[in-house]
Amino acid sequence: MKILTFDLEDWFHLLEVPGISGPDTWSEFSPRFERNLRRIVEVLDERQIKATFYCLGWIAEKYPKLIRNLAESGHEIGCHSYEHQLAYTQSPLEFRADLKRAIDAISDATGLNVESYRAPGFSVTKDNLWVYDILYEEGIRYDSSVFPASRAHGGLSDLTLSEPCILNTLNGYKIFELPMSVVNVLGSNFVFSGGGYFRILPSILLNSLFSRQQYIMTYFHPRDFDPDQPIVPNLSRFRHFKSYVGLSGSTKKLVTLLDKFEFVSAADAIRSVDWRSAKTIELAALSN
Repeated sequence: MKILTFDLEDWFHLLEVPGISGPDTWSEFSPRFERNLRRIVEVLDERQIKATFYCLGWIAEKYPKLIRNLAESGHEIGCHSYEHQLAYTQSPLEFRADLKRAIDAISDATGLNVESYRAPGFSVTKDNLWVYDILYEEGIRYDSSVFPASRAHGGLSDLTLSEPCILNTLNGYKIFELPMSVVNVLGSNFVFSGGGYFRILPSILLNSLFSRQQYIMTYFHPRDFDPDQPIVPNLSRFRHFKSYVGLSGSTKKLVTLLDKFEFVSAADAIRSVDWRSAKTIELAALSN
């Protein structure tokens, strides 16, 4: 099972960068979202592939026709928050308010309920597992926020599972989880199927990893395939490298994978999993 997902953001929606931390500053930047999304949709349409697009509520409000067209074309529209803030920097009240605003914006654009979610930066840690209770209470039934490896913006490195599972939340709700897929190297987990990880790895290694692993969860962004995008100001050298490495060859890499393997949306993956045999993760135990 190889799951194709895109996080719908513009080129300036980077996390924890001074001067671009919220909607009040985003209007200062020239958008590239529409042209970048069009390129992705053309690639998918040529191959009749349906994907899940985790959409910022801000994007849904700014481009409602584009988001509606995606939904009407058979793609799934999930939620990626409204303001693209790290979940662990928010209080439960702030997280819920942001989530509700995003869900309302996406539902207004598509006319559909929103049942799928991914946290910005995969920013779920053992210290904010309460997000899953709020997600369930606001109508989310499956999630793709678990990053079972260490990362700058969170991650659940203690969770070694890299396959669909059921999360038993702190309040006893059940959420279906499609975590990021990882590869184990010398005892440590590494992600390879999205973002800068995908752009930096050579095609021959990516093809090998995709061939060897049955379960693959991808996470791409429109900016990942835009070599002509401007440079976000105030980046450290490391962030600059991670944000812009491999842009010139990323579209070719993606096309190669799409032509070689069969991909499905998160919604189709959820329907195909035998949840009776899936492992259940007790989040209360994970938070201790």
